[in-house]
Amino acid sequence: MVGNVPVGGDAPISVQTMTNTLTTDVAGTVAQIQAAADAGADIVRVSVPDEASSKALKEIVAESPVPIVADIHFHYKRGIEAAEAGAACLRINPGNIGSEERVREVIAAARDHGCSMRIGVNAGSLEKHLLDKYGEPCPDAMVESGLEHIRILQDNDFHEFKISVKASDVFMAAAAYQQLAEATDAPIHLGITEAGGLTSGTIKSAIGLGNLLWMGIGDTIRVSLSADPVEEVKVGFEILKSLGLRHRGVNIISCPSCARQGFDVIKTVEALEQRLEHIKTPMSLSIIGCVVNGPGEALMTDVGFTGGGAGNGMVYLAGKQSHRMDNEQMVEHIVEQVEKRAAEIEAETAAQDAAE
Repeated sequence: MVGNVPVGGDAPISVQTMTNTLTTDVAGTVAQIQAAADAGADIVRVSVPDEASSKALKEIVAESPVPIVADIHFHYKRGIEAAEAGAACLRINPGNIGSEERVREVIAAARDHGCSMRIGVNAGSLEKHLLDKYGEPCPDAMVESGLEHIRILQDNDFHEFKISVKASDVFMAAAAYQQLAEATDAPIHLGITEAGGLTSGTIKSAIGLGNLLWMGIGDTIRVSLSADPVEEVKVGFEILKSLGLRHRGVNIISCPSCARQGFDVIKTVEALEQRLEHIKTPMSLSIIGCVVNGPGEALMTDVGFTGGGAGNGMVYLAGKQSHRMDNEQMVEHIVEQVEKRAAEIEAETAAQDAAE
């Protein structure tokens, strides 16, 4: 458990991000956490590099709408302070946390304050004895590092932990995670670390995490982008949605557009993505420029719009032709139809829950 969020077993795969504000800026950090939570983040990680950040963390935890993971590097005392400040989980890096005795002190603090822990192995900060042994960062070294620290936690009768073996190289990370999954039943935190900017990092993460998730590996994910943390959350959900592992918000099925389009598909989809961000109910929307694939796609979506001629197109509801709509009014009309259908789905779900 990370606070009230279960990780592993049959629990939904949770989506995480990390703040990039100064932790001592409590208001700024809480605002960023709230934005991430609004985008769907289940868990948010906050860096705790110094004592002032530990003190700020207590205020942040008190105001956060989601469980907070304290990111600990180099100074084991920060881990103890973060546990005392109310962090739901402590992330420690085996490569720089220090001796086994120091790890024991962090374990004791976690146990005393009801924290879980994450063993966070990174290819870029492996222990010296493993680099000496293997010559360079590699999957074997990363997994050995993780298993050594699992042993320390288990030897101290601490079992509320998850583990990650991240690398910026997609192949190295994927190989390490596959080895790790074969070696332990512990919940696994997936990530391609330092993946890059919004576009390149999204592609790397989708390839690396997508393949691992497809194989059934991974219990919680963080997409690491040089971008707004909200973008990490969005990409994380899109990866899970594409694999049918999580469903949240509107899944827009749209064509790339061509000379056959009956309206400006690209601008329409951009507008709808912004206008429908507030919808959390899982549902589908097809926006197709012409009748080649439009009617077929609309048969399988909650709401659909297919371009036609004479400045209008066909609106589909629940997979059936409903009525025509002028292109100039279509965005407002589609938003109304999606909101209406979302309310119906919520009502149907509530009725089913009450019946059960």
